[in-house]
Amino acid sequence: MMKVGLIQTRTPATLDAALAHLEPLVREAAAGGARLIATPEGSNILQKDRAKLLPQLRTLDEDPVVLGLQALAREFGVWVLAGSVLVLREGGKVANRQALIAPDGGLRATYDKLHMFDVDLPTGETARESETYTPGDRAVVSEVDGLKFGHSICYDLRFPALYRALALAGAQVMAIPAAFTRPTGEAHWEVLMRARAIETGAYVIAPAQGGFHEDGRGTWGRSIVVGPWGEVIGKLDHDEPDVLLADLDPAAVEKARTAIPALANARAFTGP
Repeated sequence: MMKVGLIQTRTPATLDAALAHLEPLVREAAAGGARLIATPEGSNILQKDRAKLLPQLRTLDEDPVVLGLQALAREFGVWVLAGSVLVLREGGKVANRQALIAPDGGLRATYDKLHMFDVDLPTGETARESETYTPGDRAVVSEVDGLKFGHSICYDLRFPALYRALALAGAQVMAIPAAFTRPTGEAHWEVLMRARAIETGAYVIAPAQGGFHEDGRGTWGRSIVVGPWGEVIGKLDHDEPDVLLADLDPAAVEKARTAIPALANARAFTGP
């Protein structure tokens, strides 16, 4: 059994303010007994004005929020999943990167968001992630105290083939930290999280950004943990900064996959 702590944040528009916002929530999760603490997408900064965002960004090993999370992992002897941090990558480009931090503070795995959210919403809001971020090109599974985690970020949620690949690679928990928009969150957030859990027979943990941010964006919140049978184990019914604790039982994954062996029963087919 593993206790996880999901951090729901309203990340500010500067790195220093983001760490000050995040740290007390991480401490609360650690005090609640969480062995793994997961933060949302964009945990280090949310600033949609590229002219204000880019000058603040650092590489992963220089980012003050990542350094702060590494120090907290060491202090409490826990795993920390930085759901994503916006960082400089090689050649001066930008990555939306997930980082798994071990109890000794070391980095154990990283994952760069595969799918870019480029959209014009009916509300008039637009998003062009590809203008700022270079997408990743590989799926990642890591191990935390014997439990295997599949890594993903926000918009990845809408691409079920990724989660099938992660499950086939042994993932028992799908991490889906997010900064979902409010219209799409209200319509699709919970049902898609439950679908990914049911399809893969895996847990889903989804720490979220919530509320109205300094840069003008609105995010849905409602952080959630879903069990491998599709049942909601825990959720926050609001968009305020908060902590959600839940227990993950590896035996539940095996039970769900035995009852519905969809991963084993799939067959290759020719196209229409």
